[in-house]
Amino acid sequence: MQDTNLTGSQILIVDDNIPNCELLEAYLSDDDYEIRSVNDGHAALEAVSEREPDLILLDIMMPRMSGYEVCQKLKSDDETQGIPILMVTALNESGDIEKAVSAGCDDFLTKPVNKLELRTRVRSLLRVRHLANQCDRLLAYLQEVEESRHAPPT
Repeated sequence: MQDTNLTGSQILIVDDNIPNCELLEAYLSDDDYEIRSVNDGHAALEAVSEREPDLILLDIMMPRMSGYEVCQKLKSDDETQGIPILMVTALNESGDIEKAVSAGCDDFLTKPVNKLELRTRVRSLLRVRHLANQCDRLLAYLQEVEESRHAPPT
């Protein structure tokens, strides 16, 4: 079941294990998403600054910069805090989940990933992202209308 409103949504996969990236891409290949993959946290931050994705699938355990650190940096920046982040990791202790939530992640999946669960959560987070974008556009439009009503005639 494909949601045509989500067609072309941009997803960034961040995992230092290339086979994991390939598996996630394969699981999402039935849906018409634009998928990019990078292999570490620094590359993830660069990729986001180049082109902001609609969703990030983020591994936690990576060299140089952990997924927790990437998530905290993105969620503390006004420009990127609205990007939903789905942590995808082999860690599954309650402390790991709490740490991920504290870092700002929006959802959490443990490896090995179930294809149906992944696709369902991805669709759900993308819907939320697109609805938030629609709300932002509507609020900006309403602000414009309000300002033009109160502007002195020219």
